[in-house]
Amino acid sequence: MTYELLEGNSARRGANWDGEGVNFALFSGNATKVELCLFSEDGKTELERITLPEHTNEVWHGYLKGATPGQRYGYRVHGPYEPEQGHRFNPNKLLLDPYAYAHIGDVIWNPAIFGYKMESMDDLTFDERDSAPFVPKCIVVDPNFDFSGARDRQCVRWDETIFYEAHVKGFTKLRLDIQEHLRGTYAGLSEPSLIQYIKALGVTSVELLPIQTFVDDSNLIEKGLVNYWGYNTIGFFAPDPRYASDRPNTLREFKEMVARFHEAGLEIILDVVYNHTAEGNEKGPTLSFKGIDNASYYRLVPDKPRYYINETGTGNTVNVNHPRVLQMVMDSLRYWVESTKIDGFRFDLGTILAREADGFNSGGGFLKACSQDPLLSSVKLIAEPWDCGPGGYQVGGFPPGWAEWNDRFRDAVRNFWREQAPASALTDRLCGSGQIFNRAGRKPWASVNFIASHDGFTTNDLVTFNEKHNEANGESNRDGIPDNRSWNCGVEGPTDDPAINALRSRQIRNLLGTLLISQGTPMLVAGDEFGRSQQGNNNCYCQDNEISWLNWDLQSKGKHLLEFVQKLTAIRHKFPILRRSRFYTGTFNEALGVKDLTWINANGAEMFDEHWGDSSMKCFGMLMDGRAQRSGLQKPGDDATLLLIINAHSDLVEFTLPESFGGKEWILLVDTNIEDNAVTGVHKTGESYGVTGRSLLLLALKSQNAQSGRY
Repeated sequence: MTYELLEGNSARRGANWDGEGVNFALFSGNATKVELCLFSEDGKTELERITLPEHTNEVWHGYLKGATPGQRYGYRVHGPYEPEQGHRFNPNKLLLDPYAYAHIGDVIWNPAIFGYKMESMDDLTFDERDSAPFVPKCIVVDPNFDFSGARDRQCVRWDETIFYEAHVKGFTKLRLDIQEHLRGTYAGLSEPSLIQYIKALGVTSVELLPIQTFVDDSNLIEKGLVNYWGYNTIGFFAPDPRYASDRPNTLREFKEMVARFHEAGLEIILDVVYNHTAEGNEKGPTLSFKGIDNASYYRLVPDKPRYYINETGTGNTVNVNHPRVLQMVMDSLRYWVESTKIDGFRFDLGTILAREADGFNSGGGFLKACSQDPLLSSVKLIAEPWDCGPGGYQVGGFPPGWAEWNDRFRDAVRNFWREQAPASALTDRLCGSGQIFNRAGRKPWASVNFIASHDGFTTNDLVTFNEKHNEANGESNRDGIPDNRSWNCGVEGPTDDPAINALRSRQIRNLLGTLLISQGTPMLVAGDEFGRSQQGNNNCYCQDNEISWLNWDLQSKGKHLLEFVQKLTAIRHKFPILRRSRFYTGTFNEALGVKDLTWINANGAEMFDEHWGDSSMKCFGMLMDGRAQRSGLQKPGDDATLLLIINAHSDLVEFTLPESFGGKEWILLVDTNIEDNAVTGVHKTGESYGVTGRSLLLLALKSQNAQSGRY
């Protein structure tokens, strides 16, 4: 079909349908000509090649009157092929639109997808083969999708948030109660039984591993593996069709999934990768950005622009310091919020986005842009606050309004429970890591606490393996971090020894109990609630199989652990004192006559500096006074008073329950030594409680004064 070609406009990048035709607009500051290529419905046949007629402010654009949603397309961009000057234009390569909302097809690793003669491995050569048969095509979409069900975002309060990190495919692939063709898809994840399970677990916000269109690396495909995690993005606006049960309608299926979660009162958070792309370094393929305007989209070595700055460890770094590239990232974020109603983002290698010419800058352009944006400042923004470059570790360095993954919490808790860290290393982590985050009005929720995530051991494997076992990755167990801060409790791997298994179960409950009782925002990784194992693999980035997929065939051990986690999340929601908006300081409030936090030793007495200096002291209590000031208003709180007791000793410790204002009895809520969760009992102040070796307790003061979470 022949369309009428008009000038169009440069206002919006991408392919935008207005009901009468489609406006195509592409930024390239160094191109000399841009050709729009139209393809057949199956994406295999190039039907027409149209030169975009207008060039306005570095944006090439044109309007096809009569073009409609569903049209398959790509670009060929002309310009200098001068790698030593940073330019890699090659019109023989079909390129994905950076603003494409949908894709069809997969990358086929053929030498033709490289801008140079790949067989020579010399990136200064020029390849004339057509890459179109081997690369995905873009699809024009209808923006007027009508949601069925809830449209609005959920906006769960930060202090009530519990994150749940999950993989779209791995979460449902082994769910036998879901139709087989829906397993591992957006539609499968939105099945009522799955949403009911997540809701009953007590989490509030599901953080999905990357779903923006990504590429499977050639070296993995050669080994029969894939990029399972998805941290290899090529399309910042498009949900990956590999997770769709109906690939032609991927975007619709994704939006419907989000709507189903919102109907249940749950948030969806996207793990996004704007720090690098799938095009790799100078030896990588030409799929999109590299061929559109390499010198603008990527950070290049200043005096050797043939090469890429590689602070991501992946071969390239996206240049968000360029105004048009920054605009693309911001447009992408706003698109996901406005069009799909996403509730927030977790930024992979987030410090990359805050790097300026002189390194990490908490006042950098990207962070400023997010802070001032009326839409993005209203959603959850979470940073992974480190990268591979100089000065890349920045936990606590992000500006107010951001939350950050806190690996110091992870490391301190793991080390304490394996008796490799003193009690003093744990206290600030229990209190929201105020030494790191208590500045500029930031709140305890800024610390995203976790024991395990997609990267590393599961919590079950932390207590089962001392060493990583990554042989299945095909790298002779060389990949993955060797320091797991794990302890196998005496035997490497699974065992039939009942004593070791009992200890492992208790250690799992200790780790998860510490996570869900600490101040800050807790994050569970999917499957930890029932003891999922990855068989000792701590780097499952390429394992799209039973190693990574959740096994829903729960035995009694898994069911008891699930009930325990559900109990902990219910306790956290019930007691606001576990999710305060003010950091604990342990100082006495003269005006109110209240000390918000008191550390207690096994004798029931307050601890002082000399106690913390005793490295053999591994049992202590954390008394949280419900009368403590809750906000900036100078008035006493009316929360329940709670007592957390932690014992990392291998032996039982007799702990004297302390006296506390407003009550004479302590009600037992949690004892990790009781596996079937049948925790009951009332204990008087001054009474001795036998705290089992390596266990955790939580008690509430029976008080008539408390109105919030009162006992």
